[in-house]
Amino acid sequence: MDKNNNSLFYTCSLIEFISRQTKNDRKDVIEYLGEDLERIYDYEDVFHCEPIEKVADDFINRNNIPTGEFDNISTCKYNVPDYWEIGEVFERLIEDNYSEKEVFDGIREVYSSWLAEKILNFNSDLYYQSREYLTECYKDGEIIIS
Repeated sequence: MDKNNNSLFYTCSLIEFISRQTKNDRKDVIEYLGEDLERIYDYEDVFHCEPIEKVADDFINRNNIPTGEFDNISTCKYNVPDYWEIGEVFERLIEDNYSEKEVFDGIREVYSSWLAEKILNFNSDLYYQSREYLTECYKDGEIIIS
């Protein structure tokens, strides 16, 4: 897959934003979005022209995404990375492990993985690690300790 895929970056960032707004786990937001996940990816250039708050609100209402109880923000003891930063972490992880044809499988699999849970623990520094390190952890199925 091409590096710096803008459509994937925006899609992952929007998933993060919606998750924070609705207090749902990211993998659940993906399920609620259903076919709109592909719509977001395909029309990122159009959606990106609007404020992300408006786009998120439209998709939350369109897909009746309920308020959940997942909250990894209020438990964070340190600076919370913004949704663009976390979107980039997930974009890179998907890019490095899936082809362009597999992008939607990649989105679903990465966000449902054990590593997503670890990355989203903002009390750790895992989301700051290099893309190469995260890819190796993902492939190995565990946190690599050197």
